[in-house]
Amino acid sequence: MDDKEFNNIFAIPVNYTDSGKVLGGMFELRNVIEAVILLIAVGYPELRLIPMSGTVRLIVMVVTLIPLAIFALVGIDGESLFQYAGHIAKYILNKRKLHFRRIGGRNVQTETKEQG
Repeated sequence: MDDKEFNNIFAIPVNYTDSGKVLGGMFELRNVIEAVILLIAVGYPELRLIPMSGTVRLIVMVVTLIPLAIFALVGIDGESLFQYAGHIAKYILNKRKLHFRRIGGRNVQTETKEQG
């Protein structure tokens, strides 16, 4: 019988984990949708409410919208902005308040003076 070696090692393609991502796997689809929503929510009022010429309006929009878009696309700590805001809201609503009994201080000193 032939004793052939079996090679069970397979090359994993680079785009193996790119499902659900946009622009060649750079951004997650959720981050892209959130960035578009934020840009429309902030950009449309800027476009309509700034009472200046088109050049000034364009500069203001570039200065505000490009950093907002980059921030929304990248996210915070691997999550989207809305997920992070949800974690903050959940923390604020569910945080525990710890109460500790005071050890030392005036109460202990007055008890020792009364006893002694």
